[in-house]
Amino acid sequence: MVTAFITHSVCLKHAMGLGHPECPERLEAIKRQLDAAGIFPALQQHDAPQAECEQLLRVHTESHVRRIESSAPQHGLVSLDPDTSMNPYTLEAAFRAAGAVILATDLVMQGKAANAFCSIRPPGHHATRDQAMGFCFFNNVAVGAAHAISQHGLTRVAIVDFDVHHGNGTEDIFRNDARVLLCSTFQHPFYPYSGAAGSSDHIINVPLVAGSSGEVFRQAVTRYWLPALNAFRPEIIYVSAGFDAHRDDYLAGLNLDESDYAWVTEQIKTVADEHAQGRIISVLEGGYDLAALGRSVVAHIQVLCRG
Repeated sequence: MVTAFITHSVCLKHAMGLGHPECPERLEAIKRQLDAAGIFPALQQHDAPQAECEQLLRVHTESHVRRIESSAPQHGLVSLDPDTSMNPYTLEAAFRAAGAVILATDLVMQGKAANAFCSIRPPGHHATRDQAMGFCFFNNVAVGAAHAISQHGLTRVAIVDFDVHHGNGTEDIFRNDARVLLCSTFQHPFYPYSGAAGSSDHIINVPLVAGSSGEVFRQAVTRYWLPALNAFRPEIIYVSAGFDAHRDDYLAGLNLDESDYAWVTEQIKTVADEHAQGRIISVLEGGYDLAALGRSVVAHIQVLCRG
């Protein structure tokens, strides 16, 4: 089986204004680097469907979904917060970003793909049950995890998040759901200024100070994530794959590089092979230096593609 690559052209049309870091060029940079590395033709390529409202309502309130729908403009931009805006294509892009993770879950659970990477935007891990924020509208990885539980009967779902920002939305959604193990590293103190005091038996938050190296990150994963993951024995692993902890990323202050992303993917893959029949769904979150983003995704997907 091969790695599925799920995206959609409308994800390139969602834009939040000139100079906004969460820009369409991010997906173009990923595709360009995958082509240059000769990887893209080997991937099982799919267009993302739109998520259904029922699927979104497993993790979001109805009022939140309706608010996003009613905010969609016919022309121009509408701001939901100082960082997060909608243009006429945003609503469909957000539905397809969540739908990509639904499709990825079905493909992997049905044995039609070994694992999957969702090259989508807008990202999702800051979206709480009832609030859009931090470039995010719907919590894509949470939608996928809830689908695995509801439609595929899983009872042990892991989410690992190595984005430089704490995935406050994912934690908000699954804080009281022990069927989901959330393991996260993030720069702290830093936006959204949460997570440092939020650990529990199934929420493993590891804050890292600005300037932390790849070695510090690897020590955190080894000391905190891996014992929790192996004890939990996940049936599937979702990855909130943010690449903005890269040393070249201008929005943050950690110092990871491509080798660190390859390494952490290898650790995730080892756990998945041991406990989850290799099932991994990786979902793009942050990463704003285009060259570093493209190289990091290549390193990540190269590991996913290994037999």
